Amino acid sequence: MPNNPFDEHQLSNDMFYKTLLESTLAIPWSIDWATKQFSYIGPQIEKLLGWKQDSWKSVQDWADRMHRDDRDHVLNFCVSQSIAGIDHEADYRALKATGGYCWIRDVVHVVRKENGEVESLVGFMFDISDRKKKEEELHSLHRKLEEFSYKDGLTEIANRRLFDDFYSREWYNAIREQKSLSVIMIDIDFFKQYNDFNGHIIGDACIKQIAQMLESCCVRPRDLVARYGGEEFAIVLPETPLEDAMQVAKKILHMMDQANLPHRASPISENVTLSMGVKSIIPTAQNDKMHFLDTVDKNLFKAKQTGRKRFVADEMSNSILSSADN
Repeated sequence: MPNNPFDEHQLSNDMFYKTLLESTLAIPWSIDWATKQFSYIGPQIEKLLGWKQDSWKSVQDWADRMHRDDRDHVLNFCVSQSIAGIDHEADYRALKATGGYCWIRDVVHVVRKENGEVESLVGFMFDISDRKKKEEELHSLHRKLEEFSYKDGLTEIANRRLFDDFYSREWYNAIREQKSLSVIMIDIDFFKQYNDFNGHIIGDACIKQIAQMLESCCVRPRDLVARYGGEEFAIVLPETPLEDAMQVAKKILHMMDQANLPHRASPISENVTLSMGVKSIIPTAQNDKMHFLDTVDKNLFKAKQTGRKRFVADEMSNSILSSADN
């Protein structure tokens, strides 16, 4: 038997072998390496892609009938592997005569001469469209599961996990670009008393409403509002100096004042109020991102100590206190 199992002479003299090849779902093919011409391709190709069997003349026909987004990568890979004499596989989208695409897996065997030079390529094309569809469905499911893992179940805003990942990424971006990074830590004042008085169902509704309001105050694509835990929220404001972060905090206080959410158990107001810690930094490699968060939390604590319903803002050694009444 010759080296090339799809040799035209071999196939013409062995009808059983030819019938066997052409009855499989896989599509056999053979290319002469010197001329880059197809010496054989199975008739199944017409049923799969719609192109007539005799229209497959050269490697160029194969390349032209490949999705343009796959073409360069697949061509470069297959040529390099073939030159090296390495058997290989390649997945790509093949153009149908009707204009659609079909996922193909080409399994390629490199046939060599006795001196080691490449003589021909032989292989099989497999229709893997169903497999790719299932892979995409699994990938989509994985994306949804990942999205759910980053989303707070109650408020549907970012959860603590996403906050940690996002904050860490923006911290290192700020170091690299030497831009300001601001963080706002927020706590609902006397929320335990609110829950005790109104019940957890109304308490959950309050948290959801505040989450929506906070998101409406941060409209830039890179800003992140997250539920930090319980009745606490956190906002990350990339490329934002202290003055701009304070404007966001003032906007939040104003919107809470306008919301008029009743809080009959609060000792400081008839309505729900917020306390906030605000801090900005242009970090360097010498700064610690967790220490910075601790200082933001300390500013939140100061806001509570000084009467609540306000924010304490800090950058370097300067501190600013502002209440909703100011």
